[in-house]
Amino acid sequence: MRVPVHWLREYADPPLDTHALAERLTMTGTKVEAIHRHGVGALEKFVIGRVIEAGQHPNADRLSVCLVDIGDERPSQIVCGAPNVAVGQTVAVAKPGAVMPDGSTLGKAKLRGVESNGMILAEDEVAIGTEHDGIMVLDPDGLQPGAPLRSVLPIATDVLELEITPNRPDCLGIYGVAREAHAATGAPLTPPPWQDDPGEPGDPSAVAITVEDAELCPRFTARVFEDVKIGPSPAWLKARLMAAGQRPISNVVDITNYVMLLTGQPLHAFDLDRVAGARLTVRRAEDGEQLETLDGQVRTLDHDMVLIEDAEGPTSIAGIMGGARSEVQPDTTRVLMEVANWNGANIHRTSLKLGLRSEASARFEKQLQPEQAMEAQAVAARLMLELTSTRLIPGTIDIGGEGPPARTIALRDVRVGGLLGVGIPRKRSAEILGALAFKTAWAHDGLEVTVPAFRRGDVTREVDLIEEVARLDGLEKLPATLPSRHGARGQLTPRQKLRRGAADALIAQGLDEIVGWSFASPELGDRLRLRPDHALRPAVELVNPISTDLSLLRTTLLGSLLDVARHNHTRGTGTLRLFEAGAVYLPGPEGRLPREPYHVAALLSGAVRPATWREPQPRPVDFFAIKGVLAGLFDALRVPWTVVPAGQPFLHPGRAASVLADGEPVGWVGEIHPLVAAAWELDGTVAAFELDLDAVPMPTTTLYREVSSFPDVREDLAVIVPEHVTAEELIDAVRGAGRPLLAEAAVFDVYRDPSKLGEDKKSLALRLTFRAGDRTLTDEEVAERRNAIAAALENALGGRIRAS
Repeated sequence: MRVPVHWLREYADPPLDTHALAERLTMTGTKVEAIHRHGVGALEKFVIGRVIEAGQHPNADRLSVCLVDIGDERPSQIVCGAPNVAVGQTVAVAKPGAVMPDGSTLGKAKLRGVESNGMILAEDEVAIGTEHDGIMVLDPDGLQPGAPLRSVLPIATDVLELEITPNRPDCLGIYGVAREAHAATGAPLTPPPWQDDPGEPGDPSAVAITVEDAELCPRFTARVFEDVKIGPSPAWLKARLMAAGQRPISNVVDITNYVMLLTGQPLHAFDLDRVAGARLTVRRAEDGEQLETLDGQVRTLDHDMVLIEDAEGPTSIAGIMGGARSEVQPDTTRVLMEVANWNGANIHRTSLKLGLRSEASARFEKQLQPEQAMEAQAVAARLMLELTSTRLIPGTIDIGGEGPPARTIALRDVRVGGLLGVGIPRKRSAEILGALAFKTAWAHDGLEVTVPAFRRGDVTREVDLIEEVARLDGLEKLPATLPSRHGARGQLTPRQKLRRGAADALIAQGLDEIVGWSFASPELGDRLRLRPDHALRPAVELVNPISTDLSLLRTTLLGSLLDVARHNHTRGTGTLRLFEAGAVYLPGPEGRLPREPYHVAALLSGAVRPATWREPQPRPVDFFAIKGVLAGLFDALRVPWTVVPAGQPFLHPGRAASVLADGEPVGWVGEIHPLVAAAWELDGTVAAFELDLDAVPMPTTTLYREVSSFPDVREDLAVIVPEHVTAEELIDAVRGAGRPLLAEAAVFDVYRDPSKLGEDKKSLALRLTFRAGDRTLTDEEVAERRNAIAAALENALGGRIRAS
């Protein structure tokens, strides 16, 4: 929300500059995201002028050469392109050196050969409106040439950009922010702008209103104005709207926007002569019912949405946007001013379904209170009478009335001190709450606090009152203390250590950690080629998603890794080494919460190693590259593991495996299927793995043994085995037969040649290391183990030792 500081200071004017005020608001819970400058710079260069001559430009039909008195010894010559410039006008002038709203600096210029020493200004040239067809003509009363323009027009102001939390809709209005500034700084607060209401109760006969669903429309108010004169708003109102980010349109529409920005309560103005039958009905929409909104779009509604209709059908979507048929037009003379209160959750759902978000819906969805409707009516009525020369028809339609009775909450002194760790005097608590419009009464153990209507939805418990006291008194004043836990000390659980160890191991291998959304798109399963019955297909649906593309809870980390890979690849990053660790969400039995196992996943793409003078071509990522990362992870965790061939729909056939830890499946590893990679616009090979860390067994205690002082015996052995035998199976057979003297065994080469080895045969080269801890091995001892290995290979695997 944008808050023009000059507007804010009309209601609370702390003796602080803008940056100090922003700091104080932020420290008391009203976060200022940024400070902007709206309008012009070098204010001393903007002055009031009087046109004393205006003649035709000698070289241009549409330009005038003017002499303007700006308070200097000699008039300034200014070339002006406005058609309405005339002698005797009091005008706004920018002198050379003035800084315009777009940041440019005005200088002397020659226009078609005639020197121009400044500019006679239109309202858009000082950012107080959008009109550019003619210059501003000021009321000459009391204005002297050369006087500062800022003395009569709000041509510059600082603007606070606030981040308002969903529980504080009262701060979505200027006066609500002023109340916060008053409480935070002690600056006086003016009475509410709705204090004097020119309206009166009773039902006007000009219109009939019916509310069919009081739950979705707790309060509906309306007033009728006749003899309305539509025209432009005054400069001060336009300037405030522009600074707050609103575009001026006409006086009536501008009044609705102005009142909304001031009070936080949206309004809607109907052209009463365009309301068919002079009646409005608030009801649920029918499925498939359509309405053209003010933005020119035709919206299709359903039964969960609320609309307002007249005798000819729907005329606006309740709480979101009005309809084009009954909007205020230049020829409007009768206005029905509607201010209503709507069910916030319903407005939020409707806004999401329609993809239609407005300033009104952004406020209503945070659940405004019924009392705010009449506050806005009071301000709007006063402005309508002042700015549109209208006549207010006696009576106010008010269906639903005020909200429930005010809640009273006990605030105990001992509870304040116990929760905050430091006591706050009762008098100070009462002062703070009073500044926030709470009513307080002293009790024997603290205060009895009555909650104002505009905080009804936010302050419901004693702890909420303590929060208000703490944030205004100064959270920075609270002492840094630890909870009393006798004999306790902080430490990680074994499972937490395992999780951190996994992340550290991947970082040590040069991978970059990402943090992806916990939400996923409904299309993710299709993009990953998952079958309907795949375990990753069922997902938890969000009741209130932030968007339709993020409406499910993720069941895998692979989607966010691929999203980040695509984001980086499209920006020219070819080689990526990424990992993510976090929860996934797997639906549980009916009525039970989902399981949230903690997963870790990694993704590689591009080159494993860059090109060098020894290797001119970079080595691309493949299955063994990602398996090597996985090996580094398990080695760091000291957990025994292996892989067995197994496929996944999103992995390349034949280049995928299931990961086992202590014989139990804990994840998968492999190259991403080319069709899946293409769905994320990824070229080349992409490899990944994902583990359920909660399923990985805890590492056993590490055992150490003495380094042998006796020499190793190393031998290389070539073994011919059937093609289907894996290296893992071969190593297991060799290790089993070579015990207890075989210390290490590893495959270092593979060779295939049907003409020499036979069909469906391959040769695997093994490097064997024999060792004894208490003696030097003899040739006979090593030969005995080698013969045992040869026998095991023949009996278990159908293999044989290759002679040469």
